[in-house]
Amino acid sequence: MIEKIRSAAGRSSVALVADFKGMPVEEITRLRVRLREAGGELLVVKNTLARIAFTGGPHHVIKDNFRENCAIAFGAADPVSIAKALADFAKTSKKLTLRHGSLEGKCLSAAQIEALATMPGREELLAGLLGTMNAVPRNFVSLFAEIIRGMLYALKAIEEKKAA
Repeated sequence: MIEKIRSAAGRSSVALVADFKGMPVEEITRLRVRLREAGGELLVVKNTLARIAFTGGPHHVIKDNFRENCAIAFGAADPVSIAKALADFAKTSKKLTLRHGSLEGKCLSAAQIEALATMPGREELLAGLLGTMNAVPRNFVSLFAEIIRGMLYALKAIEEKKAA
């Protein structure tokens, strides 16, 4: 189990810890599914094993904060989507509460995890970047079309003046 936790922590950019005391198994299963859809995974661990597994790893800053029942959400690709999935589930669940976490070795409080969850995700940022990159050629084409359109209006006016 220690190697499983250590492996998950080693390949993850984010590790978020939540309290799930009293949560039914069906609800934990729904949380696991939601996190899997976001590109993460959820491990329910014993505190002692988590402390041992996190020692010396990329998320060692949170190793001393494990108390009571805890579940750890790991995510490698997009930390924002993991934080959003966990925070959204915590809003709908009465039993799940965010405790703390680690983002690339920096400790996060529950409030900072909530703030991370409100940020735009990777897909939204890429869409914004693509829109910005697409705007330059589109504006360039529009500018030249306007020049040609103005010239056509001038030629049409000259044609109508000579015809009259």
